[in-house]
Amino acid sequence: MLLSIAQKHGFTACGVLPLRAVDEQEAQEYKEWIASKQHADMTYLEANLDKRLDPRLLMPEAKTMICFAMSYAPDMNMQLSEEGYAIAAYARGKDYHDVVKERLRVVAEELGLSQYRVFCDTAPILERYWAVQAGLGWRGRNRQLIIPSEGSMFFLGEIFTDAIADYEDTPIASKCGACHRCINACPTHALGDNIDARKCLSYLTIENRGEIPEEQAACMTDSIYGCDKCLQACPYNKHPTPTTVESFRPSPMLQQMTKKDWHELTIEQYRTLFKGSAVKRAKYEGLMRNINEVKHQQNKYNNDDNQ
Repeated sequence: MLLSIAQKHGFTACGVLPLRAVDEQEAQEYKEWIASKQHADMTYLEANLDKRLDPRLLMPEAKTMICFAMSYAPDMNMQLSEEGYAIAAYARGKDYHDVVKERLRVVAEELGLSQYRVFCDTAPILERYWAVQAGLGWRGRNRQLIIPSEGSMFFLGEIFTDAIADYEDTPIASKCGACHRCINACPTHALGDNIDARKCLSYLTIENRGEIPEEQAACMTDSIYGCDKCLQACPYNKHPTPTTVESFRPSPMLQQMTKKDWHELTIEQYRTLFKGSAVKRAKYEGLMRNINEVKHQQNKYNNDDNQ
C-alpha cells in the first residue's frame, strides 16, 4: 500500500525503518569530514550535530522513519537552449523543498498518520545515509544515492511518525564495482573518498558567496548554476525514467534563454524567471558572478586559441 500511494504522488521509491541514531562508523566519518573543513563555509552542516547523528531528537515521540525518493530526471522536452548556458537539472523547475514536502504531507494523510513531520533537505538529517538504510539504493562514489535501474537524479524526503511499522526494509549493497567514471568526470577533482566542497562547482556556484578561485573557474565551461558532470558520467543515469512531476519542468522563458539574454539579465527579469525556484539560493549577485565568470573564461579560451 505504501509504495502504491507514494508512486501515485510522484515518488519512485520508498522504504521504512525504525527511527534510531546513525551507526558509529557513519558518525565518525561525518565528524572527520567536518574536522577536515571539506564542507567549506557551509557552517549549517556542523550545527545541530547531535540531531544530525540522532534524528530521534527532532521528534521525540516518533518511532518510524519513511524515506522517499522523487525523480527530477528531465526528458527531451525539458532541456535548455543550446544557445544559452547550463543549469543543473534539479534547479530548472520549482523549488523541490516545497514540492516534495507538500506531497509528503498528502502521502502521510492518505496513510492515516495522526502525528508526523515531513522533511526534504530542511532539517539536520543525513538523508542519503538513511535512504540507504531504508533500502532505496546505495551511495555511489559521487556520494549520491543510486537506485537500481533508475539512476541518481532524485530528491530525498522523509516522514517521521509515531506509528510503529510492522516491517523494516534492509540496505542494498553497492553495485558501483570498479567503476570510477564519476570521479574521473569531476572537472575540479572534488571527488575522492568523500567530496571536497571547496573544489566542487556546485558549492562554488551556489552556496559560495565569495569569488570563484581561478583554478575551479577555468573548469566551469558553460555551467552557471551547479554541475551535473558526475551524474552525467554515471552508467546508471544513462536511461533514467523522466520525472512525472510537472512542477519540475522549466518554464518556456527559461528554456529560451540565450547567452545574450543571460548577459543582459536584470534583477527584475531574474525575479520573474526564478520565482519559486531553488536558483534563488545563489541570489541575483551570485548568479551574475557565475555568468560573468563563464563569459570571462570562454573569452580567455578563445583569445588563447587564436594566438
